[in-house]
Amino acid sequence: MGKKKILKQTESDLMKETQNIENAVMKSSGNVSKKNVLRKGKAYVEATYNNTRITISDEKGNVLAWSSAGSLGFKGAKKSTPYAAAKVAETVVEKIKKTGLQDIAVYVKGVGSGRESAARGLANFGLNITSIADITPIPHNGCRPKKPRRV
Repeated sequence: MGKKKILKQTESDLMKETQNIENAVMKSSGNVSKKNVLRKGKAYVEATYNNTRITISDEKGNVLAWSSAGSLGFKGAKKSTPYAAAKVAETVVEKIKKTGLQDIAVYVKGVGSGRESAARGLANFGLNITSIADITPIPHNGCRPKKPRRV
């Protein structure tokens, strides 16, 4: 096995090493905070008969945070209520406070009862809503009808 060699560092070497580590940490933390500061974003609200989901992304479409009524513990018919939608908006805003997001465009999809209260919740918790758009899919001509019954 042999003898192990022990390297002894002088105090000046230790000071230089700790200073280099501190500088690296400061640089990385500074870059992260500058990189993650966003001004504008998009909020997608999906309000169905059974649930309400909110997803917040940046302008490119990268998801920053999301939440749903089911993930907050609402069960059954309570998931699609306006109160649940407001709570979902509150949790999503809490998640994105670190990013510095201020202006948001809201895209609403679905026919559930949480449509309006989710948008109101986003506004009440400190986000400026620049626009609201309804992107609910609408059938242009619908499905092909059944063939006539022969008797």
